[in-house]
Amino acid sequence: MATPKKGRSASAQSKPGRSLALILIAIAALTGGMFASGHTTPRLGIDLAGGTSITLRAVPEAGNEAAINKTNMDTAVSIMERRVNGLGVQESEVQTQGRDNIIVNIPKGTNSEQARKQVGTTAKLYFRPVVATEVAGGGGAASPSPSPTGSPSDQPSGKATDKPEATDKGSASPSASPSTQGRAVTDALKADATPSASASDKAKASPSASGGAAGDDPSKLQEQYAKLDCTNEKTRSTVGDGVKASQPTLACGKNAQGQWQKYILGPAEVDGTDVDKAQAVLNTQTGAGWTVTMDFTDGGAKKFADITGKLAQNQSPQNQFAIVLDGDVVSDPYVRQALTGGNAEISGNFTQQSAQELANMLSYGALPLTFKVDSMTTVTAALGGDQLNAGLIAGAIGLALVVIYLLAYYRGLSFIAILSLLVSAALTYTLMALLGPTIGFALNLPAVCGAIVAIGITADSFIVYFERVRDEIREGRSLRPAVERAWPRARRTILVSDFVSFLAAAVLFIVTVGKVQGFAFTLGLTTLLDVVVVFLFTKPLLTLMARRPFFANGHKWSGLDPKSLGAQPPLRRTRRPAVPVDPKEA
Repeated sequence: MATPKKGRSASAQSKPGRSLALILIAIAALTGGMFASGHTTPRLGIDLAGGTSITLRAVPEAGNEAAINKTNMDTAVSIMERRVNGLGVQESEVQTQGRDNIIVNIPKGTNSEQARKQVGTTAKLYFRPVVATEVAGGGGAASPSPSPTGSPSDQPSGKATDKPEATDKGSASPSASPSTQGRAVTDALKADATPSASASDKAKASPSASGGAAGDDPSKLQEQYAKLDCTNEKTRSTVGDGVKASQPTLACGKNAQGQWQKYILGPAEVDGTDVDKAQAVLNTQTGAGWTVTMDFTDGGAKKFADITGKLAQNQSPQNQFAIVLDGDVVSDPYVRQALTGGNAEISGNFTQQSAQELANMLSYGALPLTFKVDSMTTVTAALGGDQLNAGLIAGAIGLALVVIYLLAYYRGLSFIAILSLLVSAALTYTLMALLGPTIGFALNLPAVCGAIVAIGITADSFIVYFERVRDEIREGRSLRPAVERAWPRARRTILVSDFVSFLAAAVLFIVTVGKVQGFAFTLGLTTLLDVVVVFLFTKPLLTLMARRPFFANGHKWSGLDPKSLGAQPPLRRTRRPAVPVDPKEA
C-alpha cells in the first residue's frame, strides 16, 4: 500500500488542527475589530449609497483664454483625482464635461466641503519677505518690527537650522515714530520693487491671487495696510486680489493666540512649484505638534537659500518671511542664517487634518487653471439600490447553483466545500468592512460583481483538489494517502490559476480608473483569500475528515466511494519468484 512521504511534510499534515485554529482565530480577530471600530457594514460607493456631485467650471484669466485647452483640463483632472483619493481610496470619479467643466462625484461619508476645497483650490504657495506686521483690527499706521538685535536669547524663538520652526505670531512692537516707520516701509517696498530675475520670470509664468490691490505703489499699499481689518471676513476674502507674485502685497493670517494678523509682504521669491514633496508629521521632539515638512527641488533649494540669506543679513525691515497659501499666511518664521539644506518645516496651529490637507495639496501641485464651483448637488441612491438588489439576487442564484452542483456531484465532500465558501465569505465581509474606514474603500456595483465572480474562482479551487483525490482513489489508494498524494499536484494547479487571476486584477486596477478599479480590487482581494482558505482550511479539514469512517471507508454518500469511482484493485508490492538453480550448474 502506498504511504505518504515521511519527514517534515508528513509531520505538518499530522496536525491540521493548527491550521484550522489559526484561520478561526483570524476570523474572530477581524470580527472583533469590526465591532470594536463600529463599522459593521462595508462602506458603499456613490452608485449604491449616494453622495455629492460637484461641477467645476474653468475660469479664464484676463488675456489668457487660450489656457483652457484639453492638455490643461486633463492635467487638472489628474491632479484632482490624486487630491480626492489622497483622502483615501474611496472610489471618487473625476471627469471632464464639455470644454471647460469638470464633474467630481464623491461617495457619501466624505466631508463634501473638505472635498470641494481639495478639488477646486489652486493651492498657490509663495514665500514672501515680511515688510510689516501687526495685530489686525486697529486702524493704526504701518508698524514694522525692527530686525532683532542683541544676543540670541533676546531674539524671537526660531531655530537656525535647515528645518526652521515657525514662531508665535505676536503683535509687532514699534520702535520709532510713525513717520520713521512709514519711511522704513516705503524704502523697503522700493527696494523690493525689482525682484530677482528668477522670481520675476516665475511670477510672469504663474500669477497669484494672493497679493495686494495696490500693486507696486508703496504709498497706496501703506495706506491700504493702515485701513486693513483682517477680522472682517468680507475684507479678508478680497485682500490681494489681482496682484502678481512679482509685486508686494497685503495678506492676513492667524497668530498663535488665535488673533488675526495683517501683513505687508514683499515680492515672492519662492513658489509652490519649487516644492518637491510635502508631508504631515507629528513633531514630538520639539513639541511643535503637527507640522508640514517640505523638500525643495534643486532650483527651489537655491532660491530658498537666497531669500533666507538676505533676511538673515537684515536686508528687510524684519528677518522674517511669510508662507502664503492662496492669500493666507500660514506661517511666518524668523531666519537667523541662510538655510541651504533644501528642506523646511511649516509649523503653527495645525491639527492633524489641516496638516494633512495642506501637505496633500502641496504634494499634488497647483492646478493649471482657476476653477469656480458651479453647483454641488446630492446624488440619491435609488437607482443604485435597485441595481444592488438585482446584483445580490444574481449572486444568490449563482451561489445556489454552485451548492446544488456540489451536493449532486460530490455529496459528502460538498460539506467541506460549503464550509470553505462560508469561511471565505466571512473573511471577505469583515475585511471590506474594515477597509472602508482604514483606506477609504467603497463597495460599488462593479465591486459586487467582482465578489460574485470570486465564488466561481473559489469553487474551482475545491474542484481541482477533490478531483485529484478521486484520481488517487481510482488508482487503488485508500483515502488518507490519497489526500496527501493529491495535495502537491492540486496545490501547484491552484497557485498557478490564482496567480493568473490576481495578475489580471492587478493590471486592471493599475490601468483603469473609477468604478472599474472597484471590480479589480475586489477580484484581487478575493483571489488572495482563496489561497488562504484552501491552504489553511480546506486541506486541513479534508485531512481530518479522511480519518472519519464515513469518508475513510468510502461510504456511497461520501463522494469517495471506490466502487462508484471505478477504482482499480489495491496497489500492492510483490516480489519476483526466485529462479531455481540447477545443482549440476552449481
